[in-house]
Amino acid sequence: MTTGFYHDERCFWHAGGNYAFTIPLGGYVQPLAAGGLPENPETKRRLKNLMDVTGITADLEMRSAPEATREDLLRVHPAHYLDAFREMSDAGGGEIGRATPFARGGYEIAALSAGLAKTALEDVLTGSVTNAYSLSRPPGHHCLPDFPNGFCLLANIAIAIESARARGLAQRFVVLDWDVHHGNGTEAIFYDRDDVLTLSLHQEGNYPLDTGAVTDRGRGAGTGCNVNLPLPAGAGHSAYLHAMDTVILPQIEAFRPDVIIVACGFDASAIDPLARMLATAETFRQMTLRVRQAAEELCSGRLVLVHEGGYSEVYVPFCGHATLEALSGSSKSAPDPMAHALNIRQPGPRFDAFLKAEIDYLASQL
Repeated sequence: MTTGFYHDERCFWHAGGNYAFTIPLGGYVQPLAAGGLPENPETKRRLKNLMDVTGITADLEMRSAPEATREDLLRVHPAHYLDAFREMSDAGGGEIGRATPFARGGYEIAALSAGLAKTALEDVLTGSVTNAYSLSRPPGHHCLPDFPNGFCLLANIAIAIESARARGLAQRFVVLDWDVHHGNGTEAIFYDRDDVLTLSLHQEGNYPLDTGAVTDRGRGAGTGCNVNLPLPAGAGHSAYLHAMDTVILPQIEAFRPDVIIVACGFDASAIDPLARMLATAETFRQMTLRVRQAAEELCSGRLVLVHEGGYSEVYVPFCGHATLEALSGSSKSAPDPMAHALNIRQPGPRFDAFLKAEIDYLASQL
């Protein structure tokens, strides 16, 4: 088995914006002493650094990729949006959506981020690698065709899917989004389609504030091909695995995909500043093992993880490393330094029972 790992230093150079956390500067909002938006290169760079230190890098097939072409992007995004984005990028940068600033060259870096996801998917579908991880930045799952938001400038996974379809590499796709925020962009792009099953496992009422309801099931031909599981704040390891075992995996099995793609955010972790969940590195390991097994049983192991959110510079590397261990089968480990403390902080028996009952209720609404 070969696991491809797709990355490029230039993705770490994406930057821009006058923000303090997620609040625009001005009025009574002071600049931060270090950094602006919580979406910054360090979570991704520190993951790669940890990989190098443990030696798991040597167990992966390290690859890069070219930028997604304009033809690739036009399959998802209208020309007027791409033209406005590129013009602003060439002029020095700016912002054309909500919380999506970029500097000069931001267009090319976003196209590279999409290109990493596109190539990872194509390499899995052509058998060049067994499965793959794309360390894409900027992320993509909030981006609508003509409106970027939530740090996302291009719809990376959708671009990858449409490219694979255009090449005739696959016909049926699953996108499982376990980022803590609702995958509204991916949902919107495929909402009318029956060839892409979109599943989002997210914290209820986090971001966006007005999307992600369990009743949003798709439209027209796509009815039933969109699944949202909005979990209550405080959900931890046991609740996430219950959701995977009782709802997510049965939905994937019933769909019978050619390939499974995971929008892999690590912001459901207990140490993330943009969420109130209690997942651990072990949670991500176990979810990856489950989806890898599903891929092996349903689609010859074809599985691609595309990096999305996760904003704890300290903890994202350990969550990512555990995920890569599970994806690749590598024995190189990075023991979780927070495991003991986070296990103590997991929901108690009564709250855990409530969480599982809520998940079962949501499942009954599908």
